[in-house]
Amino acid sequence: MNLLKKLVRRVILGKGSQHQQQTGASDNTQGDSSSYTHQKLERELFTNEQQLRQSFSQCSDVVFRKIPLPNMSEILIVFIDGLVDTKMIDESVLNPIILGGSKEGGEASNPEQLILTQRIPASNMKKAVSFTEVEKGLLSGNAAILVDKVPSALMIDMKGGASRSIEEPTSEGGIRGPREGFTEMLRQNTAMVRRKIKSPKLKMESLVIGEYTQTDIVISYIEGIAEEAVLQEVRSRLKDIQIDAILESGYVEEFIQDAPYSPFSTVQNTERPDTVAASLLEGRVAIFIDGTPFVLIVPFTFWAGVQAAEDFYNPYLYATATRLIRIIFLMASLFLPSVFIAIVNFHPQMLPTSLALSFTQAREASPFPMVIEAFIMEGVFEGLREAGIRLPKAIGSAVSIVGALVIGQAAVQAGIISAPIVIVVAGTGIASFTAPRYNVGYAFRMLRFPLLLCAGVFGLFGITIGTLAILLHMVSLRSFGVPYMSPLAPVASVNMQDMIWRNPHWAMNKRPNLIGSRNPTRTPKGQKPKP
Repeated sequence: MNLLKKLVRRVILGKGSQHQQQTGASDNTQGDSSSYTHQKLERELFTNEQQLRQSFSQCSDVVFRKIPLPNMSEILIVFIDGLVDTKMIDESVLNPIILGGSKEGGEASNPEQLILTQRIPASNMKKAVSFTEVEKGLLSGNAAILVDKVPSALMIDMKGGASRSIEEPTSEGGIRGPREGFTEMLRQNTAMVRRKIKSPKLKMESLVIGEYTQTDIVISYIEGIAEEAVLQEVRSRLKDIQIDAILESGYVEEFIQDAPYSPFSTVQNTERPDTVAASLLEGRVAIFIDGTPFVLIVPFTFWAGVQAAEDFYNPYLYATATRLIRIIFLMASLFLPSVFIAIVNFHPQMLPTSLALSFTQAREASPFPMVIEAFIMEGVFEGLREAGIRLPKAIGSAVSIVGALVIGQAAVQAGIISAPIVIVVAGTGIASFTAPRYNVGYAFRMLRFPLLLCAGVFGLFGITIGTLAILLHMVSLRSFGVPYMSPLAPVASVNMQDMIWRNPHWAMNKRPNLIGSRNPTRTPKGQKPKP
């Protein structure tokens, strides 16, 4: 009996599923437009309108404007409010159609003839023959014009809406150099670079990533300078990305970087158009992502991470001295707490007697070992730094500075933390701010804690082991085939003209041979200024 019931149930369910597949197509298309979006547009305007209304059901920002004209078929204009410039639609589309009418009479056989007849002023137009093309065009800021009895639509580029104006970049400030920074508008960003490199060899390849966001991405390079192998690798990694959404360049960065578990980033990000232009001229590849002001640059090396944009605008002697100071302070931000703990705990004989007695006296009231004190203060400092970033700008800096002073002074007076460790941690934090790029400084901040642990357990020997491990890891890294520590490892003397010491522009004759070997000459020789 039970077996008979199961068989009957299977038959009923099978018929129900078949019935649902045969009769429920319209319901499915309302929830998922993929079942019909690849279909071609119909000749009947009513059918096309109903299909688009189903696709954009419950979308109040999608505007459908139907215009009946005498002696002519009906016209349907569809656009998304907020993505287009409504003033442009009124002046370039609606006014010519409504006020002009059909001067020559008859029916337009195709959208191109309609445009010529009505004299609609539009510079960027293309034909769409399927619902997929129409939907993607609408979501990209285009206006669609559909005509009855015409199985195609005319997509007119009317991008507009509110956007942020060009401002000075906040993450890469400088004293000298351009003050413009990228915005969230893709074409505005590519235009900024195009204004700096006025050459047809500057290429912009487009692709779309993201199942739901359909994010526009542009691969930019200079033909004849960028290595073809690097270009192919960039294209391959980007095309292999399968994700539902791309909301910021960080999504793409995690998919294309060479060492996903490394604290050192192998992909550079920047807000400055001049940095992108300089990188392209060296043979690198830039990746623009719509909706973010940060542009990705590959390949990326460690020495490029310690360089600032204004190093190339100031006199080369001053730029070299500044770069050297920057590197010394970066090393101090990594090693200063560890070396201090190792010397005080394991090697006090390396200190002058008076200084060693001063440290011992300052630590008499502290109940914790010095390595624990360092971990506590480093954690507090990182927390204050994060709080200063997340709080509103008007009070963020005040809270971080006052909080550090109050907490540090109170901890010393309460005998919880010794005064020398507060000085060391504060100096380390100040030194870490010298990193010109946030992702480089973040790696040093992360590695500081393992080195602290090595110093607290093994002293200088532990620091040596930790440093060797870091160096071995950095030497083994690659960024799109380029060694991360080049031109130091492997040694390439021709590339050392812009590592720590920066040669004058008239002396930087060659591009980096690992990324710009196709066109190695950057500046012809013999241009040294003479009195």
